[in-house]
Amino acid sequence: MKMPGVYLLDREMDADHNRCVITLVGEREAIQEAAIRGVGKAAELIDLTKHEGAHPRMGAADVVPFIPIDGVTIEDCVAIAKHVGAEIATRFGIPVYLYEAAATSPERQNLEDIRRGQFEGIRDEIATNPARKPDFGEARVHPTAGATVVGARKFLIAYNVFLNTPDVGIAKKVAKAVRFSSGGLRFVKGAGFLVRGMAQVSMNLTDFEQTPIHRVFECVKREAERYGVMPVSSEIVGLIPKLALEQAAEWFLQVENFDSSLILENRLAAVMGGKIAVGGLRAGVEPFIEQLAAATATPGGGSAAAASGAMAAGLAHMVAAMSRGKKAYLQHEVPLSEAISSLARIRENLKSAIDADAESYNLVMKAYKAARDSSDGARAINDALRQAADVPLSVAEKAAEVARISAALRPITNPNMSSDLTTAIALAKAAVEGALANVDINLGSIKPGTAQDESFIRETRARTASLRADS
Repeated sequence: MKMPGVYLLDREMDADHNRCVITLVGEREAIQEAAIRGVGKAAELIDLTKHEGAHPRMGAADVVPFIPIDGVTIEDCVAIAKHVGAEIATRFGIPVYLYEAAATSPERQNLEDIRRGQFEGIRDEIATNPARKPDFGEARVHPTAGATVVGARKFLIAYNVFLNTPDVGIAKKVAKAVRFSSGGLRFVKGAGFLVRGMAQVSMNLTDFEQTPIHRVFECVKREAERYGVMPVSSEIVGLIPKLALEQAAEWFLQVENFDSSLILENRLAAVMGGKIAVGGLRAGVEPFIEQLAAATATPGGGSAAAASGAMAAGLAHMVAAMSRGKKAYLQHEVPLSEAISSLARIRENLKSAIDADAESYNLVMKAYKAARDSSDGARAINDALRQAADVPLSVAEKAAEVARISAALRPITNPNMSSDLTTAIALAKAAVEGALANVDINLGSIKPGTAQDESFIRETRARTASLRADS
């Protein structure tokens, strides 16, 4: 099956789990249709009444999550998930449950709650238990393909650690200690399996920025030692963000003042992409400044706001990094490390938003032009305007976080660097003000026509009001 505009990034399979994880990327319309057709093909090929494997399952196509990348919001992914869920039920007669950010109730947010009892349990209860009623489709499972879960969520890392024992009971005990549901790490889900003759602690890291992968590994190692065993290897199922590995490298190597720009490939990519230049700071920023000065609509104020916020995050990161590890600030090691980690993440997000803001404007212009020849032009324009408001709103929220972190760094960092923090705070506040102005412009252009539009406008105005009140 080939879909123009959709690309296969990765495919993972193993006989013990009897499960395949496929990672696709593509534009909105194309990725929607690819996901729908993929579920249909799985329904043709897989018969759950004959399926066995270590991993829990409820459908031939078990779970279909949509994940925002550059220029896409979680709200966009929720809309995609709802469209895909409705189409799966209509085309294939497979009941669909919405989960995570797309969930219709709090009880539907966690995948494990929906999948409890697996295919057989859901098949027996779906018609009689109101809690099992699907969001789309009839209250009966497909005879061989079961049911499917569709949703929107942040990037998830599927991370497994193998122990030097075949005793799966130990893996289950370690998983229980590590996972959040039984008192472990906040953004970790875990279970124990026997895979390739070894006990495996199988985990999903639902927010690696707040619970990083190196912390998870260390926790598994410590718990395993209680039972006289140790990790022998680990594996990533699917793909992993580069930032997660950079965090692990910083942790395990204990590199002083580590920054992603120290990585050769990152520096080369930045140079080749025109983001920085070898031979002087002016040469690095001058092209962007000249682009702002050019008589073109993009880049504009939204991109400038994102750049301002990114510079603020960079300055604050520098101050925290130059204080961490110094004898006079050892008592502040933990908050400094947390600030450095948060600022690195925010800085990367804000750098991405520089281009995302310009692209969102281009999409609005494209929607206006296409509306002349389309009966659904108003809908397309509103969709584009929502995205054009979402990008600067995200910039404003992240810049506000930079300002808060920068202010909190004052009493725990070198006072000789207070001017850098003052500059960071000023840049962050300018980013908030500029980004919110862009939100207002785009929000004011949306013509309310549906409950979704009105809800978006109401919720966005509430978020902007909160940011202005705090700034």
